[in-house]
Amino acid sequence: MGDIPHQSDPLRRARLRWRARRGLLENDLIFERFFSRYEHDLSDTDVAVLTRLLELGDNDLMDLLLARKEPEGELASPDMTRVLGMLRSA
Repeated sequence: MGDIPHQSDPLRRARLRWRARRGLLENDLIFERFFSRYEHDLSDTDVAVLTRLLELGDNDLMDLLLARKEPEGELASPDMTRVLGMLRSA
């Protein structure tokens, strides 16, 4: 998508927000608070982590957001841990 950072491109921000709309209300509420607080500060790395999280099923995502589980395997990275911390504190 070129060299435009996520936070500089309103269309990219809108797409990410749209992708964050989930089937479970709890997930929607967490993401809404998260975007209200952090949207304009997100780096492209943060967006990549969020994109990976949004590929998960609703229940798996909720388990991570509510700290019922911690990231494992491919998801276990310092960036993932940091972004999950931001989501959990939002």
